[in-house]
Amino acid sequence: MNLLKALATISSLTLVSRILAFVRDVLIARIFGAGMATDAFFVAFKLPNLLRRLFAEGAFSQAFVPIFGEYKNRRGHDETKLLVDHVTTMLAIILFAVTLIGIVAAPILVYISAPGFIKDTEKFDLTVQLLRLTSPYIFFISLVSVAAGILNTYNKFWVPAFAPILLNLCFIGGALWLAPYCDPPIMALAWAVFVAGIVQLAFQIPFLKKIDMLPMIRFSLKDQGMWRVIRQMGPAVFGVSIAQISLIINTIFASFLVAGSVSWLYYADRLMEFPAGVLGVAISTILLPSLSKCHADNNTAEYSKLLDWGLRLTIILTLPAALALGMIAVPLLATFFQHGAFAAHDVLMTRHALVGYSVGLIGMILVKILAPGFYARQDIRTPVKIGIVTLLATQAMNALFIGWIQHAGLALSIGLGACLNSAILFHYLRKRGIYQPEPGWAKFSIKVGIAVLMLAIALWFGMGSEQSWLTSSGWSRILRLSALVAGGVVVYFAVLAALGFRPRDFSRRAV
Repeated sequence: MNLLKALATISSLTLVSRILAFVRDVLIARIFGAGMATDAFFVAFKLPNLLRRLFAEGAFSQAFVPIFGEYKNRRGHDETKLLVDHVTTMLAIILFAVTLIGIVAAPILVYISAPGFIKDTEKFDLTVQLLRLTSPYIFFISLVSVAAGILNTYNKFWVPAFAPILLNLCFIGGALWLAPYCDPPIMALAWAVFVAGIVQLAFQIPFLKKIDMLPMIRFSLKDQGMWRVIRQMGPAVFGVSIAQISLIINTIFASFLVAGSVSWLYYADRLMEFPAGVLGVAISTILLPSLSKCHADNNTAEYSKLLDWGLRLTIILTLPAALALGMIAVPLLATFFQHGAFAAHDVLMTRHALVGYSVGLIGMILVKILAPGFYARQDIRTPVKIGIVTLLATQAMNALFIGWIQHAGLALSIGLGACLNSAILFHYLRKRGIYQPEPGWAKFSIKVGIAVLMLAIALWFGMGSEQSWLTSSGWSRILRLSALVAGGVVVYFAVLAALGFRPRDFSRRAV
């Protein structure tokens, strides 16, 4: 399989999902605004979503996929299927316990994650209600990630990439049709989360059956492969999930700031997650199985070349995205969110957070490329140590920035922390000889820098005044933003083409 083609497939489906996510967030902003109810929901949803990323996308995927790939490449189908059954059964037991804790201990969890809500009894009680309803999401969506790891290893990349679309459809349905029947209306979003977990899991079952990898309930404490996965899972939480841990800590800080701070950070995070998902998650998804196979085959040269390919793609696609998020933050936020209860003041407040996030976008995505360079080798310790250092540095920056620029400082600390994380990961990959840069990096960097500069000039002159975006009508914003984005894309890639870049230069076959 051509990895560039697989990347295009995953990115396209992720793009559809992100567009639907924007529709979802626009509806939420328009219907619910940015206030007490949305703050409560975003906190309630952030907790199970964080656990999903830690247990499923973070710890489990990075621990399971390399070992599963080793079994698939070196052992027979029966042993591989047995590993899947034992690991899934054990994980389901753990997840069931976690879900029960989330339901029973919801007041304690809200107290820990958003202590600032204590002073508002109504807000606190609503968050507890919402959390109890969203807690089962961690159970279903983590099993979805098990299925995704299996299907990705079999090069069925499109199936896991399609599943998030179902989540956003559930959100849209809940906001449009269920909200009027709920009291309070925000409960509709919690029900949407609950249903989405079940729907996403059900969608992947037929595809697992097709490759004869549908997990069955089989429990054994003697399976060494299962214990290898579990031992890797604990430390892996700190690897690629440091930004997520920082986000939940940021929620604690934000809960003490003015009302709306949690929501402003959320909406900025949604825009930041657009390129992070379309680019970072997509590249990471296709890299990990191939890196794992190279490690199993002891093919160190190809391993290094795959990392080099991922890094070049990341830089050429992420730098313009980071620049655009920072420069045209107001046009983006005004067009997508300034409707109904979401006012111009909310746009400006969210803009400050988005600029902070954009500073570290390149670091956030590079972590998703560099960390698998260790995980594919079943080296968990190194990313853990780096992650702990990053987490401490991020919280130190939080303490420094929050008094200065309020919620924007929390976003900036996340971005700078991600840059620090990626820099240290890169240093150790080079120091240990795991990654050796291919020739031509200097020329490559200069050409990309020229293209980014031309993009900045085009966006600066094309955007106009920020005030005009805050006062113009909805359709006027949409047309102007479409022209601005399209023009920026044309300028950037036209300059790259003029400098000699061609899509075939990034074509690579899966190993």
